Amino acid sequence: MSKFLNWRRTFLTFSAASAVIFFAPIVFAQSEFTSIGRAATTKEVAAWNIDVRPDFKGLPKGSGSVSQGMDIWESKCASCHGVFGESNQTFSPLVGGTTAQDIQTGHVARLNDAAYPGRTTLMKVSNLSTLWDYINRAMPWNAPKSLSTDEVYAVTAYLLNLGAIVPDNLVLSDANMADIQRLLPNRNGTTTDHGLWPGKLMGNGAKPDVKAVACMKNCAVDVKVTSFLPDFARNAHGNLAEQNRSVGAQHGVDTSLPPAANMVQAKQMAAAAPTTTTASPVESGNLAAVALTKKFTCVACHGMENKIVGPGFKEVAKKYAERTDAVSYLAGKIRAGGSGLWGPIPMPAQGLSDADAQTIAKWLAAGANK
Repeated sequence: MSKFLNWRRTFLTFSAASAVIFFAPIVFAQSEFTSIGRAATTKEVAAWNIDVRPDFKGLPKGSGSVSQGMDIWESKCASCHGVFGESNQTFSPLVGGTTAQDIQTGHVARLNDAAYPGRTTLMKVSNLSTLWDYINRAMPWNAPKSLSTDEVYAVTAYLLNLGAIVPDNLVLSDANMADIQRLLPNRNGTTTDHGLWPGKLMGNGAKPDVKAVACMKNCAVDVKVTSFLPDFARNAHGNLAEQNRSVGAQHGVDTSLPPAANMVQAKQMAAAAPTTTTASPVESGNLAAVALTKKFTCVACHGMENKIVGPGFKEVAKKYAERTDAVSYLAGKIRAGGSGLWGPIPMPAQGLSDADAQTIAKWLAAGANK
């Protein structure tokens, strides 16, 4: 019996020691990760959590008047959406198709009118929070999230005023958004009586409008998808990289560079070419002017060589190359705006200094070179 007890004591001691040896590394490894990560700060959460719900939860405090919104609209919105929200050349109209009767009923009658195919934003939107939230996070299209909270309220108020939904003296704010919601022409136009979602709660059992069935028969093989620009089309209408937004997934290929097949040779040539450390006065002036066109969002409507909404910078330079007063004329047009010379879409007045306008005008008069 004593031998058995001694053996049992020895076995338990060995087992305990083994447990320490085998499990200690696991405990040690877990303790190494206790300092990884941290709680998000209040400011970090606030920067991310910007959505506004239909019940206006998440709406920040602020206000903006119709008159303030008009000034912002003319400087940052009209070039794409039209002075009265009517643009149909670049973007779909925002305003139109609604009536005073629609405001009373909450249903836009023309949505069911086959003779009126237009579908404007104010005809379709049913929640004011959707309008405010989209402007806040996505506008202007070339500088999203650059509007202040008060500016978003002001632009939203002006857009509603263009649609004759609110009066000229309205000051839109977080305090009266729910009241204005009750004036939206299509506020009662939403329904769940359709098959976009399955289940009786979200469609009254309606069948989906499409039925996806996986097909694993007669599949195509050896499919090779390619996308490239042929040499003759490369840069034919200006550099694609300069015609896309600076945000988002698609920036556009830099077509000022050689095709991919010649990139190795191009890099070797660039490496062998002599470099300069200082720019000439002319080059410095060009860089300053190009920087100003980006700062004041001129590039939202004007490409370097081609038309986007307005004419390309090279087109402007060519048209006024022979004018002796080109600098003063162009500087005046930049600041005052105008319409009719290059098409039906007007260019609104630009709020930049005379010195900045002169810099851009001199650059245009000299040929709009990079």
